[in-house]
Amino acid sequence: MAVPDRMDEQLRALGLVEAQRKAVALFAEVEARGLVAPGAGEREVSDRIRDLANDMFGTTKHWHKRIVRSGPHTMFPYQENPPDRVIREDDIAFVDFGPIFEEYEADFGRTFVLGDDPHKQRLRDSLATVFAAGREAFRAAPDITGKQLYAEVERLAADAGWTLGGWHAGHLVGEFPHELIDGAKTESYITPENNNPLRRTDRAGWRCHWILEVHLVDEKNQFGGFYEQLLDLA
Repeated sequence: MAVPDRMDEQLRALGLVEAQRKAVALFAEVEARGLVAPGAGEREVSDRIRDLANDMFGTTKHWHKRIVRSGPHTMFPYQENPPDRVIREDDIAFVDFGPIFEEYEADFGRTFVLGDDPHKQRLRDSLATVFAAGREAFRAAPDITGKQLYAEVERLAADAGWTLGGWHAGHLVGEFPHELIDGAKTESYITPENNNPLRRTDRAGWRCHWILEVHLVDEKNQFGGFYEQLLDLA
């Protein structure tokens, strides 16, 4: 198997960064158009965003299921498939999309607070803060493992008054189609079971690039929020 050269790695990194740039633009337009709105069903909002992505970029593929969750559904981790729900006036909601741009995967999630509940607003604002601190922990420790970064994100969430809502805090990202996240193995996730350094090469010889996910939940009040994007390239 040929080992990727430096130029190949640079082009791949640029492809992933460009895919995220388009996802950022997509979500900015979602917010500008008020697509996550009271009275709309979660599936309806998902379809609106899919259609907007097609209009903006010609995107027709998504590498994982499109997720729009609101109210108590924001407690569910990715693997769950709750029934469709109509978004309410005072809801918190999040969107998690994985669009494919030029055969590179983006994975991007943001949270919207539709009312003026200060508790929900605080959770929404905590998401970016915890993400940024988690990324700083990654940057500060060249040999950090998946287990260590997960523990740090978990600590940051607890310090902010929340708990993590999933069994992992991120995963590998690359070209589409990837091999079910490198075979859907533990070492492909930022999880307590992953004792491998995150900075390494994959089985094909490519440098590993990562998505960091922050899913914060308020167990007492039964709502949560979600934030994700590139960990190591942005």
